Amino acid sequence: MGMRAMMRTCVKNVYYAIEKGDKAAAEAAFKQAEPAIDRMANKGLIHRNKASRHKSRLNHHIHNM
Repeated sequence: MGMRAMMRTCVKNVYYAIEKGDKAAAEAAFKQAEPAIDRMANKGLIHRNKASRHKSRLNHHIHNM
């Protein structure tokens, strides 16, 4: 699997857990997604601001559960 696809899968896993209403699973998925997003930004596959935006929005959704 490509690196960008891996990041997208991690992000989707967080959203799926949020939709189910499982905060513990969402937080666990976020802990896996965060380093994947950072790796993509460090490699230059996505802009660092986009990485920050993804993490911020995911974190915001989790805290509002």
